[in-house]
Amino acid sequence: MRFTALTWNLFHGRDFPPDPGLRTWRSRLLRISERNGTHLQVNRDLLAEFAEVLAGAEWDLALLQECPPRFAEPLARACDAEPHRALTSRNSFSPLRQVGARLNPDLIASGEGGSNVTLVRRAFRCAFCSPDQQKAHRNEGAIAERREVAIHIGPLERRAMALTRIAVGSVAARSGIGHRASGTPRSASTIHVANLHASANDPTFAAEDVLRAARIASDWAGEAPLLFGGDLNLQPQESEAVFAELRARFGLAPPTAPNAIDHLLARGLDVVEPPRRWPPERREVRRDGLALRLSDHAPVEAAFAPP
Repeated sequence: MRFTALTWNLFHGRDFPPDPGLRTWRSRLLRISERNGTHLQVNRDLLAEFAEVLAGAEWDLALLQECPPRFAEPLARACDAEPHRALTSRNSFSPLRQVGARLNPDLIASGEGGSNVTLVRRAFRCAFCSPDQQKAHRNEGAIAERREVAIHIGPLERRAMALTRIAVGSVAARSGIGHRASGTPRSASTIHVANLHASANDPTFAAEDVLRAARIASDWAGEAPLLFGGDLNLQPQESEAVFAELRARFGLAPPTAPNAIDHLLARGLDVVEPPRRWPPERREVRRDGLALRLSDHAPVEAAFAPP
């Protein structure tokens, strides 16, 4: 049984039109919408738009970064999913920050506070069960364990990882699907998911974050399948040694693309469809006859199957 995973940096719940001329100080300070012949730029709360895109997409697991903490529960409800939220940075005095973000999200930007949120759709666990198990499993949660680990504390800002263990029931043996992301079969009763947003603007810090997180996640998962993903802020073409170590030491592969920073790396899972970016129009919604493009990151999607 295959499942689809998605990772997406939400840009703190804001839009990002492809025309830089629409990203104006007038909009940022006065909340005036800007538009050209194809796209719209707005400075308002976009929870409903992000929920529309996520709820309308087909996935089983979604790993979200730069997610406003207040988005977690509404997005989960819209997607019929269970959430796991791990707070990252700038979350002191959160009620005041949330008021500011609702009034002017572009001005406060990342100042609202952030979180990594993992969403597990409720049908995910049942998909792996035999028909006689599905009724019982439908009434139980798929998330069996939630952990949060601080990966980086100090210069730049705090970074945290959400560790989510998902119970998927019994899975029959299978063969011939895609290629194995590591060399040995793993237990398929649980899938362990690590959701990380590594340090930005400094590849040295990002590399340290990613390798530290991979070690912690691998130790936590043990012999079970592991999906390690998120915004790693590292491009394989510029950080070849890091991705080589992720593959050789932890069995985590494949990266999305040579110039990508958002990745879904797997160990102990068959890669049915390798990670790939969404085309820009898939994260756009129509408003006032124009396209509103959400986030400055494209979601990355991949399909996997337990061995």
